Amino acid sequence: MMKVAIVTGGGQGIGEGIVKQLVEDGFAVAVADINVETAKKVAEEVGNGSKGYAVNVASHEEVHQLVEDVVADFGHIDVMVNNAGICRIEPFLEQTDKALDDLLNINVKGAFYGTYEAAHQFIKQGTKGKIINASSIAGHEGFTPLAAYSATKFAVRGMTQTAAKELAQYGITVNAYCPGVVLTPMWDEIDRRLAEINHVPVGDSLKATLEGIALGRGETPADVANLVSFLASEKSDYITGQAILVDGGMHYV
Repeated sequence: MMKVAIVTGGGQGIGEGIVKQLVEDGFAVAVADINVETAKKVAEEVGNGSKGYAVNVASHEEVHQLVEDVVADFGHIDVMVNNAGICRIEPFLEQTDKALDDLLNINVKGAFYGTYEAAHQFIKQGTKGKIINASSIAGHEGFTPLAAYSATKFAVRGMTQTAAKELAQYGITVNAYCPGVVLTPMWDEIDRRLAEINHVPVGDSLKATLEGIALGRGETPADVANLVSFLASEKSDYITGQAILVDGGMHYV
């Protein structure tokens, strides 16, 4: 039977890298994204029966419908990767309600809804399943000026731990991956905003951050995808409730 994974935010960046790796691992991937055109494009490029879906992970109803649609198309699911997320760069004393709400709705609620719906589907199927959530190095340590973003990624860690404890009785594992500086358009935007806030040239903030990475380079989506590949495989069957750093040596726990 073909293994089936759902990857939210799979139409670009880290999500796209995860989709490509899971297809290499033999999965058919439901590529879900708020931009359905990019989702369909990635699904077509990777093949192996993969398919694109539209979803706004901030909506519980849409996440529920996504899981139902994927099961209708593929018959079952094996892995849920709650990858969709956003970043807003605002100093704490300038934090806006709109940015805070956006971060909570997508980063926290999106991961919560995805975990909830996948867990119900795994139980309905009577199968062991794997749920993999997107946290961050900023979910292990607060970084400025990322108070709201860090809060959401700490929240994902807490939810991951609790869900892992409650779902273990069903053979469902719940883990999270915690990237560092992944060189995607999101980090380009972070660098641009840091330049504005700190009054430095664009590129200086990224350069200084990269210099603090022990392995001496920025991260690629493939670096993150390699960890997700492991967490999605039977090799991780005895691991649950963990939020694993994949950051090249920035934060040590």
